Amino acid sequence: MASKPRKRVLVPPDPATVDKPRTRGRPKKDPNQPKAEYKLSDRERARRSVQMRLRNAKKSAATQQQKAEYKKKKVKKLTQSADKIEKALQGEKTRVVDQGDLEHLPSAVGDLVDGSPVIFQPNPGPQEEFLSASEQDVLYGGAAGGGKSFALLADPLRYCHNPNHRGLLLRRTLDELTELIDKSKQLYPKAFPGATFRESKSTWVFPSGATMWFTYLDRDKDVTRFQGQAFNWIGIDEITQYPSSYVWDYLRSRLRSTDPELQQQLCMRCTANPGGVGGWWVKKMYIDHREPNKPFGAYDIETGKTFVWPDGHKKAGQPLFYRKFVPARLTDNPYLMADGQYEAMLRSLPDVERRRLLEGDWDVAEGAAFPEFSRSRHVVEHFELPTNWPRIRAADYGYASPSCVLWGAIDWDNNIWVYRELYAKHLTAEQLADKILEAEELDPLPHYNVLDSSCWNKTGFGPSIAETMMRAGVRWTPSDRNRLQGKMEIHRRLADDPYTNEPRLRIFSSCKHIIAQLSGIPLSKTNSEDVDTKAEDHAYDALRYMLMTRMSGYQSIHKTLQGIKDQAFQPADATFGY
Repeated sequence: MASKPRKRVLVPPDPATVDKPRTRGRPKKDPNQPKAEYKLSDRERARRSVQMRLRNAKKSAATQQQKAEYKKKKVKKLTQSADKIEKALQGEKTRVVDQGDLEHLPSAVGDLVDGSPVIFQPNPGPQEEFLSASEQDVLYGGAAGGGKSFALLADPLRYCHNPNHRGLLLRRTLDELTELIDKSKQLYPKAFPGATFRESKSTWVFPSGATMWFTYLDRDKDVTRFQGQAFNWIGIDEITQYPSSYVWDYLRSRLRSTDPELQQQLCMRCTANPGGVGGWWVKKMYIDHREPNKPFGAYDIETGKTFVWPDGHKKAGQPLFYRKFVPARLTDNPYLMADGQYEAMLRSLPDVERRRLLEGDWDVAEGAAFPEFSRSRHVVEHFELPTNWPRIRAADYGYASPSCVLWGAIDWDNNIWVYRELYAKHLTAEQLADKILEAEELDPLPHYNVLDSSCWNKTGFGPSIAETMMRAGVRWTPSDRNRLQGKMEIHRRLADDPYTNEPRLRIFSSCKHIIAQLSGIPLSKTNSEDVDTKAEDHAYDALRYMLMTRMSGYQSIHKTLQGIKDQAFQPADATFGY
């Protein structure tokens, strides 16, 4: 038997709730309502009281434990200092006594030590700051004549009483190393009678059995000969002579010791004058955006990220180790400042050399390729660019080496304003294309895009780097790779326009890498008309491609600009101009 269809009954909505929005979750509490009073049982109140007392007891125990550990370390330090000074005064062993050994001992001990023969006493100021630094990685750099090399020789002596001490001191060439060895022969036998220098191994051997190896490293790839060796103290004199941080980074893997005392005092020390082929990375690692004489967590110079302990470690989130920059000036050395002769020699040098060696200025470099570059004239703060200024994009691609993309805008007077920079490494062509599209999301469409022409090279049948990026939606045309003409075009742009007395190239202050490279990239030692290709030059190459595009292959922008200017104002009377 078929069932009858059900009738639908429509119920009219309640007028009181029609206009009220639907709410979800717990309703809000009326702030005018009095606070609720929760009545706890006696048992619950007692339980909570016991929990609070237990928490307070644990906090108190942890505080007492920290104080006990601090006192234990202090007693151990006092015992070691007293033992060191006692044996040094009795002549049992030669010891290096510093101010840290005396500060917690009675003043009479200090008076007794003051009456003993002093082999070496650091000059007050930066030299003293460098020798007393507790950070793992310290740069003592700046002007010539500040006593940097002698301080570097004296620093490892504090560990030479320990038979497990193994030190390594490097220079770039053998001739430079010979000068260091001669200076060490004046100091080490006096500090440690019985210390001998073994010429065949270029190594100092101290009475305790400690060693200091003096050697040179003229090629970066030769640093692997230290593989498998361990040192608790590593130093490099004039570290800016190394074109990249590869040597210094690799040596950090050799810094270790099994001795409990030395494990707490692992050191890397280096000295430098501003400039040199490696001045760019030394400046980036120790000086840029860092306050002198203040420790800071070590960071990756490419990404700017601080090295920290990973999650799950008891030191999670803390820096792996600390660095410090100690600036040096000639005025720190009273012996060279006494007669003023050395200062007179430095003041007679050309402007760039004088600023570098006398003033310790890290913004200039030896043999700088672009000495006319000035931050005050060529670097400007960010401002909103007119949307009708034509845009240009230029790039230099690298994977192991950084990729650099620069964006420029052309004003009505044909000046170029570099307003954005993308600088990154370990990016595939597709990943770089994605970042470019993301950066240009709100920009006007670029009129011209130029990429290193080598990106069209390919072996086999696979797509080239340029083709891969174009498939991802980023269009390119090959660059003009004429190095000498490109460098001359940068010189022309940096120079003042004879009509406006203003430079033809301006760079936004946010473009840190191109600013750093223009101010510090050195000339080639084999071709004075080109820059040193061993220095970091990726942003420089991108800028060169951009400016050469304007000269050779992109006259349509100039015609477009000229047409707009001509149409902007048409005088009715050519004679009077209105």
